[in-house]
Amino acid sequence: MTHRIGFIGLGTMGLPMARHLIQQGHTLTIFARRPSVFEEQARDLVIDGATPTTSLKTVAEQSEIIITNVLSTDDVHEVLLGHEQAIAHHAAPGTVVIDHSTIDPTATETMAEQLHRLEISLVDAPVSGGVWAAESGTLVSMIGGSKAACDLAQDVMAAYTKQITRVGESGHGQIAKLCNQIAQVITIQGVAESLAFAKELGADPARVLAAIEGGMGGSPMMSLMGPKMVKSDYQAGIAARLHAKDATIALTAAKKHQLPTPCLAVVEAQYQKLMAQGLGESDSSRLYEMLDGLRL
Repeated sequence: MTHRIGFIGLGTMGLPMARHLIQQGHTLTIFARRPSVFEEQARDLVIDGATPTTSLKTVAEQSEIIITNVLSTDDVHEVLLGHEQAIAHHAAPGTVVIDHSTIDPTATETMAEQLHRLEISLVDAPVSGGVWAAESGTLVSMIGGSKAACDLAQDVMAAYTKQITRVGESGHGQIAKLCNQIAQVITIQGVAESLAFAKELGADPARVLAAIEGGMGGSPMMSLMGPKMVKSDYQAGIAARLHAKDATIALTAAKKHQLPTPCLAVVEAQYQKLMAQGLGESDSSRLYEMLDGLRL
């Protein structure tokens, strides 16, 4: 079944996701604050039939399903509820919002309750896999919300995901995504420390990587980040600023619940150093380079 879908968030992840939806036959209304986006980054979407608009009101009025893929908790709130032009004030009862952003779980739950009072369903559906997976349509998503809304979301998201798991009610998708991010950033730091250890003790990091990545210490993240660290390749595949944002959200939530997360705290501090040095657009593999500043 095809749907009338509004898409908000035409970044490096959002563009290929929207493209997959068009290829599946859905009718898209795409939103951007700047009209130039429709002449540049999103030009192919418009050529393929997407309707461009700079009005959230138009998105709400023309869509039965609205997908958001923005950066922060505040951004999601602004788009959905933040002002008189926001989605909530113009969407018809029965509208389903699918949010692919990675944001605070408690805020997600609150927004879901506010939207529910307007008969709008919110499915928090953060994704994992990066730009490569978005382009190939093989993202992994963990979702939260009512079963009915999640069932509809899964039908739509099948255009660009290979695995979708309903974790629970609203906010639980975000909890699962933060669990994913905690494991990711700690693993990246572990790979960095492992290869730095090899180098300092006189072994060839590339040979050590080849020796260990197929063992119990190996992982998809080691196979992804290890070669980049060995080659000092810091061109962004996974921008450090995104991992930094997610690590901070997770650490803040852990502190709120008085949960000790010593490894996460160390890695989050490393990311903050990267950000302070203006390296947020470089790859998270740069955590390897940061170890030079941590001599005992």
